[in-house]
Amino acid sequence: MEIIIQNLTKIYNKQKVLDIIDLQISKGELVGLIGNNGAGKTTLLRLLTDLIKADSGAVFSRNKKISKTEGWKLYTSAYIDSGFLIDFLTPEEYFYFIASNYKMNKNELEVMLDQFTDFMNGEIVGKQKYIRDFSTGNKQKIGIIGAIISKPEILLLDEPFNFLDPSSQYFISNYLYELNKQFRTTIIISSHNLEYTFNISSRILLLDKGEIIKDSSLVNNELKEELLNYFRHRYKNDK
Repeated sequence: MEIIIQNLTKIYNKQKVLDIIDLQISKGELVGLIGNNGAGKTTLLRLLTDLIKADSGAVFSRNKKISKTEGWKLYTSAYIDSGFLIDFLTPEEYFYFIASNYKMNKNELEVMLDQFTDFMNGEIVGKQKYIRDFSTGNKQKIGIIGAIISKPEILLLDEPFNFLDPSSQYFISNYLYELNKQFRTTIIISSHNLEYTFNISSRILLLDKGEIIKDSSLVNNELKEELLNYFRHRYKNDK
């Protein structure tokens, strides 16, 4: 198994915001995490990347506890929010910094960046601007590219479709799908965009109040309608 979660809990202000008893993710799965705000999606991703400490339980990557080793960082990459960026660097400097950490040479990096030419739309590289001076949408693009250029075997993205124009949403959804299919990259995305999440995922996890209430590898129209009904029902109850 690529990732195993056992009895994982996180508590904020005496409120349990995540409670996952058992979850296993296999190599090559493209997992879509869905749920309303406060469901625990981002908290789960932060625990999967050891950014926050669990109150109980553990996360294992390839059978090793991530809180006790750093080997998983060599094959895992993530972009959760703009805090991952280095604002005083240009995008080029940021990409070169990441590449150097993974011992990629300049040619390897340029080959990777060429794949994102349409995604960057002439607005990111060669602008002699610090990352802090870019729009929110372009910062999102920089973060996503930065997470992918190291060619990770496990990729975690929080709301990758946020702040992007429709063409960029289409590009990145298609890119992630192909990345998963061609290289069996294990991908976990958290998203409110049900359409793109359904289109590319091989497995859907529905979180509600920190618990997984639906786990299905049958990503089809029947599941889609079931989940849409769930959100319709929640909306009516919350009004």
